[in-house]
Amino acid sequence: MNITNSRKIVLVGCGFVGMSFAYTLLAEPGIDELVLIDVNKEKAEGEAMDLAHGLPYARSKMQIKAGDYADCKDAAVVVITAGAAQKPGQTRLELTAVNTRIMKDICLKIKESGFDGIIVVASNPVDLMTYVAQKVTGLKENQVIGSGTLLDTARLRYLLSNYFNVNATNIHAYIMGEHGDSSFVPWIHAYVGCKSLLELLDEEGKSLEDLLGIYEGVRKAAYDIIEKKKATYYGIGLALNRLIHAILSNENAIMTVSACQHNEYGKEGLYIGTPAIINRLGIRKIVGLGLNEVDQQKFAKSCDDLLAIIKNTIDPIINE
Repeated sequence: MNITNSRKIVLVGCGFVGMSFAYTLLAEPGIDELVLIDVNKEKAEGEAMDLAHGLPYARSKMQIKAGDYADCKDAAVVVITAGAAQKPGQTRLELTAVNTRIMKDICLKIKESGFDGIIVVASNPVDLMTYVAQKVTGLKENQVIGSGTLLDTARLRYLLSNYFNVNATNIHAYIMGEHGDSSFVPWIHAYVGCKSLLELLDEEGKSLEDLLGIYEGVRKAAYDIIEKKKATYYGIGLALNRLIHAILSNENAIMTVSACQHNEYGKEGLYIGTPAIINRLGIRKIVGLGLNEVDQQKFAKSCDDLLAIIKNTIDPIINE
């Protein structure tokens, strides 16, 4: 991997998610250049113009332009949000075949540019699309990161902060597993400040059923938002912003991302949401948590579901 001081971002996909992320970059300094790529070149050009016209009032003074895949060559990070959108009632996994072909095409073009930085994937189903991106580009596994359960974790912390009336920044709880219906919360590793969440729950006489209801709210959140407004994009836009700055600032921050598994939790050969240390190299290390028997079974099932789809649907398309 070619480590440079580049702070250039290439965004592939100018839909709601991509542009929500791009807009957040105007609110804070730290990015030198932003290049927008979209299958609809005129849309990319229009979005670049619209963003650039706000620069006189923005904290960021980056250059913004529409470009093509050759611009990936000297980028620090390529963020991929392109893909078919999730329709009302459709699961993320049902998007797999069509988005695998889209992701394969995009990643072949990125590879052709000579890119050797970090790829961040936010296209659904994100765990599977992150796998596709790594296999097609041939980049090292640590250089390819999926947004994973970053947004799920943010939703969880938001709801828990309201429940306990504690600032969300002091809620340390994680969603693990697939970014989707088979995710879970390892409650034994959840804390409010420095206190065990389960202990606090008992002290305050609150019900475990309430926690299960909060998780169910997290699991259903995307479906509820899509039903009400057709798409979800602000939350993931901010989550991507946080991830990008953790990479560029070499933060060594712990975040729940789609990371390639090597038996840290008993499974390998796939990307799935786990806590990991993020820095300029991408994924420095997966954080191994001791899961209880129930949580380990949930994680194993989540992995097995994804591995079956990789074998039966994704690998055949990659190898076409």
